[in-house]
Amino acid sequence: MSNKSPDLYSVPAKFRSLENLHVLFWLVKDICWCIGFKPLGVAMIFPTLSVAVYIMIKNRQIVSELTHNLAIIFWITANSMWMIFEFTGTDEELKNYCLIPFGLGLAILIYYYAVYVPTSRKQTVNVEGKV
Repeated sequence: MSNKSPDLYSVPAKFRSLENLHVLFWLVKDICWCIGFKPLGVAMIFPTLSVAVYIMIKNRQIVSELTHNLAIIFWITANSMWMIFEFTGTDEELKNYCLIPFGLGLAILIYYYAVYVPTSRKQTVNVEGKV
């Protein structure tokens, strides 16, 4: 008999290293934005988004992970758009477009917490026969 709870989610060490690398990419991108180092800042968009998409795909079978990783992808997208708009001097005219991916990420999480989680809890209660 196993002592592990079916709700336990563990991350393999190799995959955790990739998640940590993702944070490094994101920080380098944002530091470049902060100091105005345009070439590296823009170049870091690709690895940052690529690893985020990979992490989302690898965790897609867990709804919580899928929704939160999708929100992160939209957050990085909005953040990257804003950075590019600032670098090109068009941020005052265009930065409101960043609200689209920010809003999509927020909508996904609102749906997850307001609809999916309560519904899945009710289904779990019904299956287990508890009130």
